[in-house]
Amino acid sequence: MREQILAGIDIGSSKIATIVGIISEDSGEIRVIGFNISPSRGVKKGLITDIEQVTAAVEESVEKAERMAGHKINQAFVSVGGPHISSLNSHGIVAVSTQNHEITHEDVDRVIDAARAISLSTTRQIIEVSPREYSVDGQSGINNPVGMSGVRLEVDTHIITASTTNLKNIDRCLEDLGIANAGYIFSGVASSEAVLTDTEKDLGVVVVDIGGGKIDMCIYVEGALSYSASIPIGAKHITNDIAVGLRVSLESAEKIKLYLSKHAKAIQESLKKRNPEHKFTLDQLNLPEQVSDVTPKTILSGIIAPRLEEIFSFIGEEIDRSNFGKQIPSGLVITGGGAQTIGMIEMGRKILGLPIRIGISNKLTGLTDEVTDPQFATTGGLIFYGGKYSYGDGAGEKDFKQVLKGVSLGGSIGKLKDFLKQFLP
Repeated sequence: MREQILAGIDIGSSKIATIVGIISEDSGEIRVIGFNISPSRGVKKGLITDIEQVTAAVEESVEKAERMAGHKINQAFVSVGGPHISSLNSHGIVAVSTQNHEITHEDVDRVIDAARAISLSTTRQIIEVSPREYSVDGQSGINNPVGMSGVRLEVDTHIITASTTNLKNIDRCLEDLGIANAGYIFSGVASSEAVLTDTEKDLGVVVVDIGGGKIDMCIYVEGALSYSASIPIGAKHITNDIAVGLRVSLESAEKIKLYLSKHAKAIQESLKKRNPEHKFTLDQLNLPEQVSDVTPKTILSGIIAPRLEEIFSFIGEEIDRSNFGKQIPSGLVITGGGAQTIGMIEMGRKILGLPIRIGISNKLTGLTDEVTDPQFATTGGLIFYGGKYSYGDGAGEKDFKQVLKGVSLGGSIGKLKDFLKQFLP
């Protein structure tokens, strides 16, 4: 096959990240050739609040990524997340259409369409339909029924929906920049594809993507996506707490948080030795405020720990709500920009009592120095997941154009109405 250009745009609350990759003609692996990260503007908790600011921020990030890659971005996969995300599990059933009762790809497409035929509000749109398992004539636990013989084909699917309004706002931003939307991908799903192993998916695992303004979650059971959710709290809340607690600006609070996280190992070892004299000085951070020396214990125990406890309490509630709490022996894989916050793993183990690790994407080649960081798990996952289901082994299982149907059409109808109004008296 010839080389395919892939692009992904991660529109987050704290950053806009654009990635460009090429699917290798020989090996089929994805090689990163362009990447850029720009400050986010006009986005709050995953929702667009100022479309002009978002468009300008996306344009800045895309242009720099294009220059690095040496290719123009004509279409891109886009991340979607935030509290407007909801999910449900649905069941579909059809009769096998061939005379010899051999199940074909067309039968699989029909049964998935039957599962996605659910009652939805006009304000909601399906962005993901993920098969959990198939059943042929009552025999369940089938991963791929194509080629098998049967009369009745059933499927259990996991469906993720999002706010139509927010999706149309994203489409508007891309249209203004001349970029076609290759498909919406839930941030939690993109991160999962980037950081999880097949073994973890098979055993059962929870992926927690901690962004600036929200947390996106996915639960995998027996290799299949089974539950998705988003929590309207993120790493920016920790920054706000530090700013209030130490009476400093948000910029200074962010510097303090990053400094603590960078030196987390040394600080925690010092605390274990119970050295009351150990202090870290803020002088080297060149903060504009006059802040006296404070002990790490003051910030960790008095400011950061209570917020982390609240975050993991919310995560625990979502796990309980999913009813999959006893089917996740692999525990949690935490990724996203907030994953490296000092004390994150220790607090998570204490509150949830589950194994926890930090998830880093290692499935891409090329300019990987830029993306091998938890905060870029979603970014890398966009082209990995998009490439897998558009050109790779999973091609045919997922139709992004079908997922997108109705959005651009609605915009076209609106433009047609505006055009016809010109001729009305």
